[in-house]
Amino acid sequence: MEINKTIQNETLTVRITGRIDTTTAPKLGDSLTESYDSCSELVLDFAGVDYISSAGLRILLSAQKVMSKKGGMKLINVSSDIMDIFEVTGFKDILTIE
Repeated sequence: MEINKTIQNETLTVRITGRIDTTTAPKLGDSLTESYDSCSELVLDFAGVDYISSAGLRILLSAQKVMSKKGGMKLINVSSDIMDIFEVTGFKDILTIE
């Protein structure tokens, strides 16, 4: 998994490429945690994500909880395969997905 972060004003955009699974989810979690103080909005660009496991979903849920108190979080460029996972798990109703 590859993580690229850019910040503009107080919006942090995180572009993720690869699989978010048991092995890589902690890396994503750590990367997000170290960036929360520098932003009021978080945008996760899922264009390059081809798989997300329950470990990845937990990271998204944690990020959503933190960012809901700061300004917000949204996911963009979510593929149909990942959207299917969000629908089955109920995350489609929890997350803001554009």
